[in-house]
Amino acid sequence: MTAPTAPPSTPPSSGRPDTVLSRGYALTTVGMVALVFFAAFEALAVTTVMPQVARELDGVHLYAISFAAPLATGVVGMVVCGIWSDRRGPVPPLYTSIVLFALGLLVCGLAPTMEVLVAGRLVQGLGAGALTVGLYVVVGQVYPSRLQPSIFAGFAAAWVLPSLFGPSIAALIASHWGWEWVFLSVVALVAVATTFVVPSLLGLRGHPEPLGERVPVDRLCWAVVAAIAVLSLDLLGSRSGLGLLFAAAAATVVLVSVRHLVPKRTLTAARGLPSVVLTRGALGASFFCAEAYLPFVLQDHWGLSTGRAGLALAAAGVCWAGASQVQARLGSRLSDERAMLVGTALLAGGAALSLVATGARLHPVVLVVGYAVAAIGMGTAFPRTSVAMLRHSTERDRGFNSSALSIADSLGAALALALCGVTFAAVRRSDLAGVFGDPFAAVFTVSVAWALVAHLASRRTPVS
Repeated sequence: MTAPTAPPSTPPSSGRPDTVLSRGYALTTVGMVALVFFAAFEALAVTTVMPQVARELDGVHLYAISFAAPLATGVVGMVVCGIWSDRRGPVPPLYTSIVLFALGLLVCGLAPTMEVLVAGRLVQGLGAGALTVGLYVVVGQVYPSRLQPSIFAGFAAAWVLPSLFGPSIAALIASHWGWEWVFLSVVALVAVATTFVVPSLLGLRGHPEPLGERVPVDRLCWAVVAAIAVLSLDLLGSRSGLGLLFAAAAATVVLVSVRHLVPKRTLTAARGLPSVVLTRGALGASFFCAEAYLPFVLQDHWGLSTGRAGLALAAAGVCWAGASQVQARLGSRLSDERAMLVGTALLAGGAALSLVATGARLHPVVLVVGYAVAAIGMGTAFPRTSVAMLRHSTERDRGFNSSALSIADSLGAALALALCGVTFAAVRRSDLAGVFGDPFAAVFTVSVAWALVAHLASRRTPVS
């Protein structure tokens, strides 16, 4: 595909080792981390303003799908970018993903109806999914392996840090200039960040001839099927009766589809790369389904205000970012496999503590501490799944493996959120009240289960 190429301006040799902020890497690092940061900020900001958007556009009935849409189309974007990167290099798909992401934001910001906004979210998700994969492939070509843990730690911090102030800034923008500018303001910032990355992209060259292998259209078809199934699961999951049967069928379709989008034997936790991908998917499934319900339970059970409940997310963001930096500084002293093993154990312990705190109605600090421990586990394990994936990859399959890791992320989170929605609704209707008693406890039970899957899979990440 593409030969590894040094950055356009490689720093001269000196007595000090290079870092991701050395002269030859600094602009690329800043630009790439900024792109991830703005994508993360937009995701968190939209969570804050979407209730206002739905009311103003008379689209409360489309509220849930406005969140499911970018997750679903993101899977398609990941697959397309992976295929395209393996055949032509990362530059064309990365530029295309940025354009699609910005176009989706523009459509959302200018949307006159909720239906148009959902369409914009579909386009935005397509670009965001492809952007993630494109950046991973660029990391594999621009940065040496010893610097990759640091750049992935930067990506992790860029995803987490907006939780400290993203919701507050979004609320401020919406109150002073209107919710439209929560979308539109990000477009200009993305354009600026892209200019920082361009010099390094100019140094990368794709294969001069089309590869002899056919384009794997079947993978693209399975990605589309998975996206439709995820959207169907989100729409049907909260219904009773036949709706639950259709939701179960949609979940089955998701599992069948994902088998064609990740390395073989991923769902059975084969040793090496398949277990790395499964670990990544289960990590996101456990943590993000708990995150979605954390502010809700703090307000419902303990009567905390929206602002005080948001502080729990901020604390978790600090813990995740701090743990990411610690694992990066440890470097090779902490193996990728050991980091994933320790991180998933912390995630499981934190999720279990959150479950106990919720079910027994302990002090809310106990719940927040449990969530913070889980965040430390994520910060330890999450970046190393990316490093391990690249270590298991070659020039010919780096794009596929990068997309597989991102697909596991999105589909794992989407599937877990849908299962949480089904379980939460069933318990609230008293269908499962005798088993769980508390719908929030049911949600954290799902989180614990996914964390255990992640821990078991992490034990099989070593090749032998």
